[in-house]
Amino acid sequence: MSDALVEVEGLTKRFATADGELEVLRDVDFRLEEGARVAIVGQSGVGKSTFLHVLGALDHPTAGSVRFRGEDVFAKSPDELARFRNVSLGFVFQFHHLLPEFSALENVMMPGLLRGLDFAEVSERAAAILGEVGLGARLQHRTGKLSGGERQRVAVARALVLDPALVLADEPTGNLDPATGERIGELLVEMNESRGMALVVVTHNERLAERLGRIAVLQQGGLFDRSPFPSV
Repeated sequence: MSDALVEVEGLTKRFATADGELEVLRDVDFRLEEGARVAIVGQSGVGKSTFLHVLGALDHPTAGSVRFRGEDVFAKSPDELARFRNVSLGFVFQFHHLLPEFSALENVMMPGLLRGLDFAEVSERAAAILGEVGLGARLQHRTGKLSGGERQRVAVARALVLDPALVLADEPTGNLDPATGERIGELLVEMNESRGMALVVVTHNERLAERLGRIAVLQQGGLFDRSPFPSV
């Protein structure tokens, strides 16, 4: 039995287009240990988000396997996949996908309520994680009234509220000004170090990639470890 959190072998992803099949990922191998972190970098359009979506079971591969703690992710039924995403994964996107008519606290509570946890327990956990990300005084503010950086902090809190083993972040600083993006990057690293979840970040942010330590470059369908930050 492998001690890796995630093992990807021979991952291939093709899309049907008007001009025929487009191969975005080709025979990708990837391994991530418990609590580790990695930046996925590369030119726009090479398939970084596609790779992240397959890792997060939001999309199926054309070929190859993704194993999470030794279990084949795509051998699961649709209901099992939904539970897997809720229990084991947290997602942070460039556009935070919050519900603007709900408060910061209510948005962060959503994953726990979907799991069917007790309302009071979920509320307590959501308030605690919002405090950790520096929004303890903004619990009842509707997210539509928060700044861009505050909304992304809410998104990070939502991703972490159920203590997932793996957080997947797709350009989490891409829609923010440089100073705010720097703070969000620092927050993700701090959460990785303090809470012990593994972290995979797709980014064009050189400073964030370097801070994550391990850098994997996606190019021509393949994924290759590389350091320092490449010219892309």
